Amino acid sequence: MTLVKFNPTKNNGSLIPGFNDVFDSVFNDTFFNDRLTSRVPAANISETEDHYHVELAAPGLKKEEFKLNLDRNVLNVAVERRNEHNDAAKNYSKREYSYNSWVRSFTLPESANAESIEASYTDGVLKIDIAKREEAKIVRRQIEIK
Repeated sequence: MTLVKFNPTKNNGSLIPGFNDVFDSVFNDTFFNDRLTSRVPAANISETEDHYHVELAAPGLKKEEFKLNLDRNVLNVAVERRNEHNDAAKNYSKREYSYNSWVRSFTLPESANAESIEASYTDGVLKIDIAKREEAKIVRRQIEIK
């Protein structure tokens, strides 16, 4: 009897050759890849002396597709988008509709002024500016030493 060293990487960690190939072919299909990929945009959050700034990278959307609302001290940014192409003249053998939605929520700090929030959408970036309350703004002054 000959001993053969077991190489788990040769069969993708499976004891049965080709076992994982079946699942790889199924989950590498574009149908699953499109649905398993996260569609929530990345966010950058920064702070200046008098504002908080939130930037969301959301290319390919229209500003009308965004819904921003404030519930207590939580700012919600939501998008719901449907792409349906109705062409009755074509005889489709495969047809996929695209629908995606996402929500990003940001808890505002106590120093944020909920009455002064502005948003704009240009070049695929949603920019939200949140003013700080007057008492939260950084006051700078020179202190005299006696």
